[in-house]
Order: sequence, then structure tokens, then C-alpha cells
Amino acid sequence: MHDIRAIRDNPDAFDRDLARRGLAPLSAELIALDEARKSSVSAAQANQERRNALAKEIGGAKKAKDEARASALMAEVAALKAAEPALKAAEAEADKTLAEKLAAIPNRPKPDVPDGADEHGNVLYRSHAATRERLTEGKEHFELGEASGLMDFESAAKLSGSRFVVLKGQLARLERALGQFMLDLHTQEHGYLEVAPPVLVRDAAMFGTAQLPKFEDDQFSVFKGLDYVKSLQGPAGQAAADAAPVSDEHFWLVPTAEVPLTNLVRESILSAEELPLRFTALTPCFRAEAGAAGRDTRGMLRQHQFNKVELVSITTPEESANEHERMLTCAEAVLKKLDLPYRVMTLCTGDMGFASQKTYDIEVWVPGQRTHREISSCSVCGEFQARRMNARYRGKDGKPAYVHTLNGSGVAVGRALIAVMENYQNPDGSITIPSVLHPYMGGLNRIEGAR
Repeated sequence: MHDIRAIRDNPDAFDRDLARRGLAPLSAELIALDEARKSSVSAAQANQERRNALAKEIGGAKKAKDEARASALMAEVAALKAAEPALKAAEAEADKTLAEKLAAIPNRPKPDVPDGADEHGNVLYRSHAATRERLTEGKEHFELGEASGLMDFESAAKLSGSRFVVLKGQLARLERALGQFMLDLHTQEHGYLEVAPPVLVRDAAMFGTAQLPKFEDDQFSVFKGLDYVKSLQGPAGQAAADAAPVSDEHFWLVPTAEVPLTNLVRESILSAEELPLRFTALTPCFRAEAGAAGRDTRGMLRQHQFNKVELVSITTPEESANEHERMLTCAEAVLKKLDLPYRVMTLCTGDMGFASQKTYDIEVWVPGQRTHREISSCSVCGEFQARRMNARYRGKDGKPAYVHTLNGSGVAVGRALIAVMENYQNPDGSITIPSVLHPYMGGLNRIEGAR
């Protein structure tokens, strides 16, 4: 969410930042909407002020026993009262129009973000080579998984449709091991607080982290309200109808634990001494992948449901840039300990997310595809999300100011599974388990291939 006062103070800078995002200038339109909002507020205030003044005049007229004047003044008050609902409605509509327009505009990129139209404009930040010899080619993860009988897409399709998978046996355990390893690393070595959040959230939470309203089609919603109650028959329906209040409400399956973790500080004022707050969670994530038709249809790379370890930081404006680098280092540590080759890319203005000021993508090498694939995104959002959530802190001057929020994958568990399978595959189809995972696998160091 943008600050209309900042736009008013420097409209040219705002439009230049939008141009870097590939957007047309909007400052003039936003300022005009703000002028209309101010006019509606002024009109409502003038109405109230006139009524207050008339109340005194009516008292004076009655005291002077000037009934004719008192009657005329009372008629004017009645007219002002009659006009009040329309004025209030106009004020509310002007507020809503400006707020909706501001909410639909992406965050402003930091000055050091490279310009570019799409992923081809991303810039290499750094790379890391594994200590093991890098495979330059090999089987893809689904070939290895299906051959071993431990990765079942056919059964998943019967249960849920496309873009789902059933993992079995040692592969299911390996995925669980990866998630537990990541949680232990981030809590024990990196100072994050483990959280077990809900994976169903309300509209306000999704709006706060900017999944709504722009990306509604990418989400899975669960609707349970009056229509559900009305559909029930017999005693169950009557009991539900009697349980007041019953209201229509959307719930959303979280696309990432960023949503509940960041919203832990919504509508609050923290003390500077509490910051930074660092949260981590391992949750299932749900994405409709509405814009991904035809992409990565084979295997586990792009699923409707997957597990991910999320990192979220809440900090001050002065420390957010340092926190961003720290978060990136924490996510990289996962791949270093797994001894996987990867590179870090600084995303350009045309490829970074809606809420981001700056994003680093970690891309792990997958020999089956002979390319790098994203396994983590670490973003700093500035006060963009905090404004939407009304999340603030009290600084040294005692005045409330908006916190800065950051989020990153620490990392995507399913993609880590893919990377381990493909980078640790053996000619016989077996998979060597990275040594750091042995304690989580009961000492098992190898997953057998097809027999």
C-alpha cells in the first residue's frame, strides 16, 4: 500500500518508479482522487459545523422569543440532516475508490534493483559450487521416483487431479527429513522462532500480505457461510442457524506461510526493543497456478499443494536492508549443508513480486533438466505490507511508524527433494542421502532404485 502523502510530495519520483515496473504514470490520477476525497470530507465537516452553529442560533432565537427565526433555522437544520447520509456516503465512496486504486499498485523498486522486462533481465549476484562433482546430466526426479515405485502421480490424479503427487516409503521420509532439518537449522543456528500457524486465513490476512485482491485467481478459497447453513437439513441445519451470528465469509488456504507469519503483527504497535522479530514455519502451501497452464506439467516442480519452510522478519526501516542479506544467507545455508550447487540472482523490476522492493532468487542446479530452478525467493517489502496490516512500532522519538517486513523461502521442501534426488542420483537409479540428513533418516544413507 502506498502513502498518498509521499506521492503528493514527489509525484515525478513515484511515476519514475512505476515506469521501471512497466506501468504508466498514475500520480496525477491518484492526486485527483485524493482531492475528491478531501472535498467530500470537507463537505461533510462543513455540514456538521453549520448544524453546530445553527444549534446556538436556535437557542438565541428562542431566548429572544423570535419564533419565526427559530422556525426558519430549524428548517435549515432539517435540510442539513437530510443531506448528511448522502455526504457520508460520498465520503466513504471517495475513501474506498482511492484505497482500492492504491492497493492495486505494486511496490516501488529500490534504486539498486536492475531494470528489465522479465527474467532475462535478472542479474547474477553470486554462485556456489558443491564440494561434490557436479552432474551435468541425468534422469529427472519423476523418472527416478516412478521407477522406484515411491513417487505416484497416477494415484494422486485419481484422488485430486493433476499437479498432485503421492510420495511413499523412503521418499516420503526423505521429504519429511528435509523439512525437519530446515526447521532445526533456522531455529537452532539462525535464531528464528518456530511457529505452527493456521493454514486457513481470512480476507484481511491475505490483503495484508498483498495476495488479495490482485491475485485472487491464484488462490484456493473455502467458503462457509449462509449458503452452507441453508443447505443443511434437519437438526444440524437448525442448530447451525441458531448459532448466531452466522455470516458469509471467505477463508483462504495459504499460498505460503508468509501470510499468517507476517500477519502476527497486524494491527499492533511494537516497541523498538522487540525488533527484529524472526519467525519460521513448515506448512503445506496451496496455489491454483492459474497462470501456469502448460508449464512444468510433469513431476513435482509446480504443484497445487506442497510443503515449504518460510522465513519472515519484522524489523525497523534502518535495519531492513541488512536483514535482507541475513535472510538470504540463512536460506543459502540450507543448500550449502545439503552440498547442492546453486546461484543467487537479483531479480529485475519486471520479474520481482508485487509486494517486493527487492528480491533475491536462489536457483538450484537440477541436472535432469540441465538448468537452474528457483528454490527460494527472499524479498524485502519495506512498509508496503505493514501499511495494509497497520503494523507499527514506536521508535526512539515515541511516535508510531510502520515496520518493515521481509519474507523468504527457507526453502521449498518439494524442490529441495527434487534437487537432492537429481544431484545425488547414481547410475543404478538409487539416490545417495546427503550426510546432514542421516540423523533424520534413522541412519539410512541410500534410497534404492528400481529392482
